[in-house]
Amino acid sequence: MTDDQAIALALAEAEAAAGRGEVPVGAVLLDATGDVVARDGNRILELRDPTAHAEMLVLRAGTRKLENERLIGTTLYVTLEPCAMCAGAISLARVARLVFAAEDSKGGAILHGPRFFDQPTCHHRPTVGRAGDPEQAGEQLKAFFRARRIP
Repeated sequence: MTDDQAIALALAEAEAAAGRGEVPVGAVLLDATGDVVARDGNRILELRDPTAHAEMLVLRAGTRKLENERLIGTTLYVTLEPCAMCAGAISLARVARLVFAAEDSKGGAILHGPRFFDQPTCHHRPTVGRAGDPEQAGEQLKAFFRARRIP
């Protein structure tokens, strides 16, 4: 599976999250052979859990499916630049590669904010890449919030 194909799956998960009234962020985890291990979208409202970000759900499902707390050799695809919480979990899980579509100048922690993987206290730094159409991923979020604004 190509990076763009995996991001397309993540975008579909983000769309499903929006359909549930959640902030539209989706994530997909592939194993070292390129097979899908887990995929999900935000479920913060549904689960009443502030940690139920798409990345966290996919990491949890991946560790259960692979029966290992270390996700060695995996690639995590996300529609939006992960926050500090998710970046920490990605590092602790030893994800080999992180690929995301849209940057998040407000809440992102990879290229923005704390730049988590650049910190000396970060014990594992995945390779970071970009894929998909950042405009499409960003528009999905903008449309979601635009629809919720009071005119």
